[in-house]
Amino acid sequence: MSTPVQVRSSAGFAWQPLIRLLVYIVGLLPAAWLFYLAFADRIGADPVAQLEWGLGLWALRFLIITLCITPLRQLFRINLLRYRRAFGLVAFYYVLLHLSVWIWLDRGLDLHAALTDILRRPYITIGMAAFVILLPLALTSNNWSIRRMGGKTWAKLHKAVYLAIALGALHFIMIKKVWLMEPLVYAAIVLVLLAFRLVWPMIGARKPQARRAA
Repeated sequence: MSTPVQVRSSAGFAWQPLIRLLVYIVGLLPAAWLFYLAFADRIGADPVAQLEWGLGLWALRFLIITLCITPLRQLFRINLLRYRRAFGLVAFYYVLLHLSVWIWLDRGLDLHAALTDILRRPYITIGMAAFVILLPLALTSNNWSIRRMGGKTWAKLHKAVYLAIALGALHFIMIKKVWLMEPLVYAAIVLVLLAFRLVWPMIGARKPQARRAA
């Protein structure tokens, strides 16, 4: 039987902290590049809108990466579970940057105007709902919270990420007033990955039965 592919060294898992650090550093490089382009006025006619779009897109990309980790392990025996929290936190940082740019640069720190938009514009309402769901998940993405809450309770709480990702994909589609292929492609990827999470337990339950029947 094949064994899961894991990142190891001769000293066990000594490389894991370094790999996690690299996930954070490399993961946030696109954000640094986007801010550079925006403040250098090299990102388009509307730098703020392009900055918001780019940060939101990378948030969705990293959320998709976190969804891919389980299928990679179950289908291809590639085990990256130890780095899922790092990818998830990078995704949250992009969501936080996306929201901060909107409040700071787009709405000029006018909290009343921002609140009005949240209440009146459905795509902003949906995006804010995704952020509210992700916030406690990010705050509890640490070993102390797992010990404090208990593994089962922590795992149940973090299943809310699936709803947050679905809302994020819907928010991404609704941002533009016209149908664009790129948001639809990302939404389709999210839909397939979420469907996999629902279908795979049933497939996995049938395999032992098939082996016993053989």
